[in-house]
Amino acid sequence: MKADLDKLVELQKTDTNLRRLKQIIETAVAKRAEIEQEFEQHAFSIREIQAKRDKLHADRAGLEKQIAENKTYLERADRNLKHAQNQKEYETAMRETDALQKQIAAFETQVVEAVEAVEEVEKELAERAEEIDSLDAKRNEALAAFDAQLAKDQAEFDTETKHRQQAFSTLPARLASVYDRLAQRSRDGIAVAEVVNGSCSACFMSLRPQMLLNVKKGDEIITCESCTRILYVSSPNQNEASAS
Repeated sequence: MKADLDKLVELQKTDTNLRRLKQIIETAVAKRAEIEQEFEQHAFSIREIQAKRDKLHADRAGLEKQIAENKTYLERADRNLKHAQNQKEYETAMRETDALQKQIAAFETQVVEAVEAVEEVEKELAERAEEIDSLDAKRNEALAAFDAQLAKDQAEFDTETKHRQQAFSTLPARLASVYDRLAQRSRDGIAVAEVVNGSCSACFMSLRPQMLLNVKKGDEIITCESCTRILYVSSPNQNEASAS
């Protein structure tokens, strides 16, 4: 019976690991998308800064074009002012000259502001230059590491699945049936629970002294009086193996 109990314990450890690996594999697509999204957020913030810089350059170019056009109009207004034939023509030319000079001054102020804003943006981009240059490489490195770990987990899952099939096939039919029934009934898939500090580690119910003694002997299959899981006590060798 001790050998069968050891098989049940080993089977439970294998199934617990399989559940863990299955969870990793089933959520891999979402986890990979999270990694990509994280890097995409960094890339988006950088693109926003670059777009702001490009818009500032475009705005400055537009302002300089307006200044050039207004200076052309101002030259014409100056000519009209010099060649005014009467007071009305003179006043009209003066008003136009004054308005154009004010517009040019306003545009020039905006150009200075745009230049200063571009300098601030360029400074921020320079500070993040290393991040910008290495972003794609870091993204690819993170995804490659994730894919490598996933491949490793998948390989372990396949190996553990085969090991599970072999271990399960060596169990007596009655024990195999009991194990399956308990595992399927349990939300956490635990059919075999270790006794820790005198209590079932699955439901935390304390064992009666005699039951605890019987579990330690390992001469028979004993189930928890509360949750009906099969109970066992790890030997010192098993604890050392688990710790290593």
